[in-house]
Amino acid sequence: MAHKFSTATFKLALTGGVVFAAMSAVAAVEPALTSTVFPPPLESYADSHLTSLWDVLKGRIEREPFNLWATLLFLAAVAHTFLTHKFRHWAHVLEERSGGATVVTRTLHFLGEVEAVFGIWVLPLFALMIFKVGWQPSLDYLNHRVSYHEPLFVVVIMAIAATRPILNLAEQCLKLVARIGGGGPAAWWVSILTIGPLLGSLITEPAAMTISALLLARQFYALKPPAKFAYATLGLLFVNVSVGGVLTHFAAPPVLMVAKPWGWTTTHMFTHFGLVALIGIAIANTAYFLCFRKQFKLLAAASVESPGTQKSVPVWVTVAHLLFMAWSVMNAHHPALLIGGFLFFLALNEVTSDWQGELQLRSPILVGFFLAGLVIHGGLQSWWIAPVLSRLGEVPLLLGATVLTAFNDNAAITYLATLVPGLTEGMKYAVVAGAVTGGGLTVIANAPNPAGQSILAKFF
Repeated sequence: MAHKFSTATFKLALTGGVVFAAMSAVAAVEPALTSTVFPPPLESYADSHLTSLWDVLKGRIEREPFNLWATLLFLAAVAHTFLTHKFRHWAHVLEERSGGATVVTRTLHFLGEVEAVFGIWVLPLFALMIFKVGWQPSLDYLNHRVSYHEPLFVVVIMAIAATRPILNLAEQCLKLVARIGGGGPAAWWVSILTIGPLLGSLITEPAAMTISALLLARQFYALKPPAKFAYATLGLLFVNVSVGGVLTHFAAPPVLMVAKPWGWTTTHMFTHFGLVALIGIAIANTAYFLCFRKQFKLLAAASVESPGTQKSVPVWVTVAHLLFMAWSVMNAHHPALLIGGFLFFLALNEVTSDWQGELQLRSPILVGFFLAGLVIHGGLQSWWIAPVLSRLGEVPLLLGATVLTAFNDNAAITYLATLVPGLTEGMKYAVVAGAVTGGGLTVIANAPNPAGQSILAKFF
């Protein structure tokens, strides 16, 4: 039976929507004229004549000392993401000792949420920014220099993609493919990790990640695979989604950042990146399948066909959801239209509650919070990332972009590459290829990763 769309949930949806709409609307306003531009534009350092990377970085710190503070706080936030399991462990230990949850244990649980990390570290960043740079430059940076379009879009697209009509449609489509392989766990695993990530080139990577993760939860993780197999599948999902969005020029954030400045079209992306991505996904999935083929047999023995007691969703409801997804994709960078469409979608969800499940808003809002914090921190890292990229050849640039992506969103890496003058076509290819390849290295490496992590965290 479908859960009723409660008043509390509706208020939460409106609150999240209004907050992110306000952030995006403010970010869209023309910045006020101030005496200090922060952070300084890269060209203002006037250090192109310096050949030593150390001299460039040293000079930029001397020109703007806050550069160093911003990077140290950013690295602290990155380190925090790798230690979240420690906070959760301490919370559980204290709960056992105290006999229940307390303010301290709840705080530790909050510090243990991966999606909350970068938002938490914005607080000391903003405080230090005010102290070191000043109130007005700090406000101008947060309000006018940072774009919250991506966090806002991810919240909306995740909420829509996780609804029962969309999930059922995706499941039925993939079920047709899974039947070719017998319809068992192995067939579902292959079809989800092959076709699901490729949807990122059409319906955007966040939507593809949400659908793929939800289907893996139903068809794979619910069978309780061994920990090694579970982690391997999560890593493969992250990588495949990252590279699966390069078949077009309009869906994947790292590609979207460079498409207009470099004049790359869908034809260019498919011929230069798409075919390679298809081959790469096929090879990776085959290698993993052969490595864990014995585990698939155990999962097949444990699997039980679900009775399918849910009501079927009318076609018109599914079509309406698809139209709202299309509207969201088309207006991803127009906050007023995006939020307006989402509010109408909430109304549709209420009207069609007979065919809906519980609207999932906690994960989308947390992921949006994560990305908002990431872009705030990431916008202050160009002072060192840009000169590093500009001093690398094609192969080192490929490897460098891959490594740097592990510590910053790959869209930020490709964006910074567009600011580097004189890149050859080979160097442009290298930086984008490296950025999407490294999109599975960490949770923060690719914008959709926190969505997948949030959905699948309960299985780890």
